[in-house]
Amino acid sequence: MPLEKLGVDAYRVVQLTDVHIGNMLGREFAERVVRQVNELAPDLVVITGDFIDGRLSELQPHVEPFRELRARDGVYAVTGNHEYYWNAGLWLEHLRSLGIRVLRNEHVTVAGAFQLAGVDDVTANEDVPRALRGRDPSLPVVLLAHHPRTVARAAPAGVDLQLSGHTHGGQLLPLGWLIRLFEPKAAGLARIGGTWLYVSEGTGFWGPPLRVGTTQEITAITLRRA
Repeated sequence: MPLEKLGVDAYRVVQLTDVHIGNMLGREFAERVVRQVNELAPDLVVITGDFIDGRLSELQPHVEPFRELRARDGVYAVTGNHEYYWNAGLWLEHLRSLGIRVLRNEHVTVAGAFQLAGVDDVTANEDVPRALRGRDPSLPVVLLAHHPRTVARAAPAGVDLQLSGHTHGGQLLPLGWLIRLFEPKAAGLARIGGTWLYVSEGTGFWGPPLRVGTTQEITAITLRRA
């Protein structure tokens, strides 16, 4: 992914999204995901929402493996719509205890290379202007936003790259076509205005335990100075 003004020659980000740890995807799945991510030796790990699907009291041991995620510059996350179904406040507190920093309409500078911004889910308290307030214009901005349609506000604000999920790529055909009625992209890479948008098909699944015409995804993205 070429980014103008990137402060280093190359930088590796691994994206997880829509992991949906819950009744069907538990500790064994979590351990496998963590192992695969760590094998990629990322500089940064990001989680773009819908991490869980259940109560903290029931799922705490199943998310414990994520404490072992390793990235040189840390692990960051934003909320998806599903976090708000299961007491988001408790869950976000627990994610922080696992070493995951949750960005809530705010940004940080990462390794002097770029600025990483994150917004709450569009169904909750998304605030793109607040997330970018005071940004350093000499560095590119990578935005974490669960819904792809946040790009309608990110592009005019000068975001260079938005990473999203939510769609599961449709998960089951022909849902991918229906998703396009609500989201600008169901899966993959798009250019919207001056902003790159990448939509992951999701690391887990939701609802029926199958996929048709889509795949479970751990995304490795190498940012390069344009």
